[in-house]
Amino acid sequence: MELDQLEMNQTLEESQPEGKTIPYLTALIGWSLPAIEACDKLKRPFVVVGPPDFKDYAEKHNITFVGWEFDRLNEGSDKLYKQLKALGAEVAVPLYEECVEWAGALNARFRQEPRLFNRSLLLRDKGMMKRKAQIAGIKVGVFEEARDKDDVKRFLKRVNEALLKVDGDKYDPIHCKPLDKAGSVGHRAIDNPADIEALTDNDFPLLMESHLDGQEFSCEVFVHKGQIQFLNITEYVKLGYSNFVPPSPTLESKRPVIRQAIEQLIEAFEIENGVIHPEYFIMPDGTLHFGEVAARVPGGHIFDLIERAYGFSAYEAQILCSDPNTTEEELRKFFPAEDEANGYAGCLMVHPHVTYIEELTIPDELEEHPFFEKHDMFTPPQGKVAERVGFGNHYGTIFFFGDDSAEMRRLLEYYEKYDFYL
Repeated sequence: MELDQLEMNQTLEESQPEGKTIPYLTALIGWSLPAIEACDKLKRPFVVVGPPDFKDYAEKHNITFVGWEFDRLNEGSDKLYKQLKALGAEVAVPLYEECVEWAGALNARFRQEPRLFNRSLLLRDKGMMKRKAQIAGIKVGVFEEARDKDDVKRFLKRVNEALLKVDGDKYDPIHCKPLDKAGSVGHRAIDNPADIEALTDNDFPLLMESHLDGQEFSCEVFVHKGQIQFLNITEYVKLGYSNFVPPSPTLESKRPVIRQAIEQLIEAFEIENGVIHPEYFIMPDGTLHFGEVAARVPGGHIFDLIERAYGFSAYEAQILCSDPNTTEEELRKFFPAEDEANGYAGCLMVHPHVTYIEELTIPDELEEHPFFEKHDMFTPPQGKVAERVGFGNHYGTIFFFGDDSAEMRRLLEYYEKYDFYL
């Protein structure tokens, strides 16, 4: 997308009848019922920009709605800005990965700050993101962009040569990722040159990275006018399967170092308002390596875990922080202290260990455990397990809450291996 495709050539005065007051609308870019409910609870007028398939639902529930296909760009793309401006929209909030640059382009026009769009591209293009971080002095692994299989072969060889591998040694893996997909979609770990042949032309261009062995975790950072309003740290038990909030005491003890790293990231990427979801690796020597950063609702039910642990809606927090006109007083009243969690909230995203499901089994000891809260596991009607995309397609989630991080980790590790689906 090019910013000039959302040209601001229609003013408020031109788009509204004389004397009519235009409401100050928040534009939710994407479709999320929790975000819609959050806007309603905050008593903030809003408009939803979502896939056209949601139009009937929106009309049935009196939701102001603009249908839009985010993966299509055409000469009429400036109509989205015009429609929203005519409705009175002043701020755009991205809910999903594919919406980030659209929100950036819209906010650049709403606020007449073209650089907002350029900053949004940093959060969508993983290659550009890594280069910007490296220029700013942020520690990252070795990375390159690949245009074909030969590029991948050369990178795998060069990385392992640098690790002083000799003939007969097992290669350390490299990671290949699409440049603009969310989370782990399309992510491959390759440690054998033969595995490269599985790549297709549709996988390129892609980002290649060296492997990092440290503990991986994420942060959910609510930022307003460049300042951290609340820093959540999510401890990953197994990436794509399980996590909990707040982190265990060991990781929590690193909060000052993590905060410093986040402040460096905010300054380097010139982040002003909204929520960011960076992922880091903490190495055995205590140093941090930057993985990547997103600027939308995180996966893994993390917003739900934040609300359970801290008692505030992360969706409401995102909306408040995305609006530059939110006051400091509103923010002070909204956020609790970071050390005031009510307990540990965790979840396990259940993936079948079989290819065809005949039944779902829930052990009594799970439901009787004091940390167990609920689950939404289900048996698919056709029985066949869908092909997994990234870390998606899980067959339900189990939610836990308790006062002991060690027990939380034990439960998540144990039930990740349990055969719920037979």
